[in-house]
Amino acid sequence: MNTTYLVCALATIVANASAAFADFARARFVVANATELGLNTSLIPALGALKAAGACGMLLGVLGMPVIDIAAAAGLVLFFCGAVGIHVRERVFRDIAPPIVYLAMAGSSLALALAN
Repeated sequence: MNTTYLVCALATIVANASAAFADFARARFVVANATELGLNTSLIPALGALKAAGACGMLLGVLGMPVIDIAAAAGLVLFFCGAVGIHVRERVFRDIAPPIVYLAMAGSSLALALAN
């Protein structure tokens, strides 16, 4: 396991765990964003669970289960592709940067996990 992969994976884990926590806490900005995107706010905990599952899977990968890490990173890539797609579909570009950053982090983690 190289240092670049480890740093990238840990950053992705922390970012997604934090985002999941915000979803579970129904933070004001999360609810406002979901409403602006036309999402039913009752979906917020499920979206948080997906982020948390991705973070947990990547943590397992860092701890020595690389197949789970690859699956979790791929799942996060798909999740954030969907998030970016919803922003584009709804033409909500004011706050599109966070899902793009999360997508880049998950994509980088996936690429580095595959390279390991």
